[in-house]
Amino acid sequence: MQWLGHYNYWIYIALMMIGFYAVIAKPNLVKKVIGLGLFQTAAFLLYISIGMVEGGTAPIVWEHATLYVNPLPHVLILTAIVVAVSTLAVALALVIAINRAYGTVESDQIDAQNIKPGR
Repeated sequence: MQWLGHYNYWIYIALMMIGFYAVIAKPNLVKKVIGLGLFQTAAFLLYISIGMVEGGTAPIVWEHATLYVNPLPHVLILTAIVVAVSTLAVALALVIAINRAYGTVESDQIDAQNIKPGR
């Protein structure tokens, strides 16, 4: 039952699979963008938890500290969060442009309206 002690990893896997399901199975473009955001968030949480050291302290020089937490994953994920928010904004702007052009955000309806090349 050692795997029960790593419940946080199971939560990340569940969040990733929910996001992946939303991207694959949902025809609504807004739901696909939300699924991508959920998938990214799960990956961020996974990398942050990997950087945590049990019994470690903040990476500040202190005479009583003997073990420090690795700050590199936290810094990298902070940068990734900024990139993810801007990517999400661009994706939602594209969904708005698609809605204006096609009158819907359902991908199956957009595929039905799409004009084939060469016509």
